[in-house]
Amino acid sequence: MYLGLDLGTSELKALLLADDHRIVGVARAPLTVERPQPLWSEQAPRQWWQALEEVMAQLKASHGEALASVRAIGLSGQMHGATLLDEAGEVLRPAILWNDGRSGAQCEALTRAVPRLGEIAGNLAMSGFTAPKLLWVREHEPEIFSRVARVLLPKDWLRFMLSGEAVSEMSDAAGTLWLDVGARDWSDELLAATGLTRAHMPRLVEGSEVSAQLKPELAARWGLRDGVKIAGGAGDNAASAVGMGLVEPGQGFVSLGTSGVVFVSTDRFLPNPAQAMHAFCHALPRRWHQMSVMLSAASAVSWAAKTFKFVDEAALLEAAASIPSARRERCPLFLPYLSGERSPHNNPNAQGVLFGLTHAHGPAEIAYAVVEGVSFGLRDGFDTLRLPADMPLREMALVGGGARSVWWGQLLADIFQVPLTLYAGSETGGALGAARLAWLADGGEVAEVCTLPPVKQKLVPSTDGADVHRTRHARFQALYKAVQAQFQ
Repeated sequence: MYLGLDLGTSELKALLLADDHRIVGVARAPLTVERPQPLWSEQAPRQWWQALEEVMAQLKASHGEALASVRAIGLSGQMHGATLLDEAGEVLRPAILWNDGRSGAQCEALTRAVPRLGEIAGNLAMSGFTAPKLLWVREHEPEIFSRVARVLLPKDWLRFMLSGEAVSEMSDAAGTLWLDVGARDWSDELLAATGLTRAHMPRLVEGSEVSAQLKPELAARWGLRDGVKIAGGAGDNAASAVGMGLVEPGQGFVSLGTSGVVFVSTDRFLPNPAQAMHAFCHALPRRWHQMSVMLSAASAVSWAAKTFKFVDEAALLEAAASIPSARRERCPLFLPYLSGERSPHNNPNAQGVLFGLTHAHGPAEIAYAVVEGVSFGLRDGFDTLRLPADMPLREMALVGGGARSVWWGQLLADIFQVPLTLYAGSETGGALGAARLAWLADGGEVAEVCTLPPVKQKLVPSTDGADVHRTRHARFQALYKAVQAQFQ
């Protein structure tokens, strides 16, 4: 039995996986985000630990026998978060999260300081990444910066609490802007540019390797055996790929979570920083991946459902689906940049726009515009991918909470003009991937562990309405260019 822990932005999820691939149990605990100032996004790490205690108590009560047979734990989590510890291992301030946009000026400074940044890190300096956050702390909170002894990513702080060991792995470390992504090692040049050294960093392992052991006192409290291994784990998207069995070159997925992601596995380091595409290490040795990220995907749908008084997100999607193809070209346009944007714009100041409203438009047309706008944003990210001819992309998986809507999935397939596959259990991707990495760390083989789940449905692109999609996508892109200078 294996335990996967997935520290998301809105919840912490725990999953028990048997070695015949059965998901034995799942537990969840909610998390909240604090936004004390514009562009800020923070969480207190103690909230993560409280959530972990809650899910472990749930599993002990409902699946105590299975929990007692766990041999290894895997960790997955939200990337880029800056969790700052002092010499005693105490947290110095709330963690600055992946969708925090305060460090735009520090990104510019880092780019000037290290002209080879994109070549080394495989990515542009963006305010979501960890390194610019530390530059911001150094400038605006110098007393705190002077006390920083260790910087950990969110899931790695959980590992520290579980084991006492400061360890990270390649996929999550690649999202800091401190990793030489091609070499899979910390870059002294990038660390020095933010006033840090290797001494501030955790040691590195591969995601499928053993990183530490669970503290005996925690094992006793939660009903686990002694000597439980903790795998390196993965950042959330690499973990989702492992959970879906998407680890071979050319395999990938589209994720409709809080953020939106287009992810493709590769067998080599293939950066394209000019278009804000991410090139990261995968969770397995000698594998990398390309990824585009938009900061508001399903979260934009949640915002619209609340703002326009829909009962819930499902009701909004049902209203959007009621708009027939012939009426779509007369709907408003929506720019979904409620938290700024990464791929392809790299603009933390980008904002949401609902454009073209008339008396003829009601809630259903607005609902369609929002879902379409998120879909167009994902398509823009998809177009940043640069795959060589020997790595064709023939289809992609569809994962994340938004994947529960088959209608939205079909809209995406039509806009991407790529077949999308819905797999069973896709909503458990990060936690399942973490559990699979635990299995690998316990001696499992990739071919045995990283299998594709059963297919629920294949969504084949339709040519119906293709002209409307192309026309509206072109207008969507033109709208961003027209209003870009107005964003503050």
